[in-house]
Amino acid sequence: MKKLRFRHAICILGIFLAISAQAQTAESLSHVAKVYIGSFGDGRGADAMRTRLTNRIRATGEPKLVANPQEADAILIGTGHIWVTGYISLGVHPSPANRQPVYDGFLSMEVKGKAGAILWSYLVTPSRFPLNGVAYDLADQLGKKFLEALTQGSTEAPAISVDQSTAQISIHGAGATFPWPIYQKWFESFQEKSPNVSIHYDAVGSESGVEALIKGKVDFAASDMPLSDETMLQSQVKFLHFASVLGAVVPIYNLPNVHSPLNFTQEALAGIYLGKIKRWNDPIIEASNHGVTLPDSPIAVIHRSDGSGTTFVWSDYLSKISPEWKHRVGSGATVSWPVGQGAERNEGVATLVNQTPNSIGYVELIYAIQNELSSGAVRNASGNFVRADLTSVTAAASSVDAANSDLRLSITNAPGKQAYPIATFTWLLLPAKPASTQERSAMLGFLSWMLTTGQKQCAGLGYAPLPASIADREMQILSSLK
Repeated sequence: MKKLRFRHAICILGIFLAISAQAQTAESLSHVAKVYIGSFGDGRGADAMRTRLTNRIRATGEPKLVANPQEADAILIGTGHIWVTGYISLGVHPSPANRQPVYDGFLSMEVKGKAGAILWSYLVTPSRFPLNGVAYDLADQLGKKFLEALTQGSTEAPAISVDQSTAQISIHGAGATFPWPIYQKWFESFQEKSPNVSIHYDAVGSESGVEALIKGKVDFAASDMPLSDETMLQSQVKFLHFASVLGAVVPIYNLPNVHSPLNFTQEALAGIYLGKIKRWNDPIIEASNHGVTLPDSPIAVIHRSDGSGTTFVWSDYLSKISPEWKHRVGSGATVSWPVGQGAERNEGVATLVNQTPNSIGYVELIYAIQNELSSGAVRNASGNFVRADLTSVTAAASSVDAANSDLRLSITNAPGKQAYPIATFTWLLLPAKPASTQERSAMLGFLSWMLTTGQKQCAGLGYAPLPASIADREMQILSSLK
C-alpha cells in the first residue's frame, strides 16, 4: 500500500499538470514571476506542508502567488506524506496518555512551465533534529531550495533532434532496479515528446540486464556496475557507457522500539555484514549512537540474492573501508555472503526488512522512502555522519574529473565533509553498433533528451542530476555518433 500511495500521488500530479499545461508561459525558472501552488496530495501532513510553503513564498513577495493556474507562469505541485515511526514516553511510567509520536516523511515538488515542461524538481526528507515539527521542516527545506533555484535561474535545454516519423520504433532494455523509478518516468515522458518511439524496460537487476545485452536479447542494458576492462575485452560486442543519474544506497533497518535515527560507522557496517557484530547493542554500534537504547536482539541481516548493481555498490564501499571485507568477500554484482538472508531486487529487500523485526538491509534511497523505512547516517571519509539526500549525493560527485576518464567512475567513499559515502552513478549501456539505423537514431534522441530535459525530473524522485561536466562530456560523445 505504501508504494501504491507514492505512485498514486505521482500519477495525480501528472494528470493535473497535463490539464493545466496550456495556461503556463514560463520556459525557464528565470522567466517565472507568477506561481500557482497546486495540491500536495492527500497524505498525512500534506495540507500543513502546502500551507507552510505558501506562507513562506508569500512572505518573500517574489514570485507572486496567484489564485488560479490560468494566471500563472508556472505551476508548483508537491507530493508530501508523513508517517509515524513509533512513540516515545513523556513520563516515568509509560502509558498511551503520556506518549508522543515520532514522525518521518518526505516532500517532493515539481515546477512545470510552458507545454508542461519540468523546469525544476526536488525531494527532501526530515532534518536530523527538526525544531518545528516534520511538516514545517520539510516545507521550509523545500521552500529554501526553490527560492534559491529561482534566484539562480536556469535555462531551458536547447531543442534536440528526435525522429518524428510515423514509423513505430520499439526499443527493449533490461537491467538495474536501482534507477527504475526515474527510468519509468523518463520513458513515459519521452514517449509524450516522440509518440512513435516506445521504450520497454525489464527491471531484472544489473547482472541479468548486462547478460541479456551481451547475448543480443535486448537493445540496451542498465547497470549500477560499469563493465570491467576484462569483460569489455572478452565480449564480442563493444559497448558504450552513459552515466544517467546519481543515487545513493542506504542502510535500512527495522527496530520497532528505536525511534531516533541511527549512525553507522564503517566498522559497524562491515562487522554486521561479516557476521562479527551479531547483536544490536554491540559496543561498536552503541559507540556512535549515544543516548539511544538499542535492543539486546540478534541482527537479522538481509542482502540481495540476485546479481545486483546495488550489491556491487554496497560491496565496493565495504571493500574500500574494510581490508577484511576486501580479502574475504570482495566486490561484485554477486558475492559469497558470510551471513544473512537474500531477497530479489531493491523492492524485495525493502519488503523483507519491513516484515522482519530487528533486521538491516540496503536499498536505493527512493525504495526506503516508498516503503517508509528508517535509513541511517553513515560516517564518511572525513569522519562526519551524513544522511543520504540530494545535497550529500551531489557532494560525493564533486571531485569527479570528467575530462580524464571514460566515465566508468566510482564515487563510493568519496572525499569531502558533506559527501555521502555510498553514492554512485548508474549507467545505460548501448552496443556501439545497434541493430538498425532507426533504433540508433531513436536511442540517441532519447539520450540527448535524458541529458538535458530529463535531468530536471531526477530530483523529484530522490536522484541527483549529473554534474554539468559529465552531461556535457556525454553530449559531445553523442554528437560524434550522429
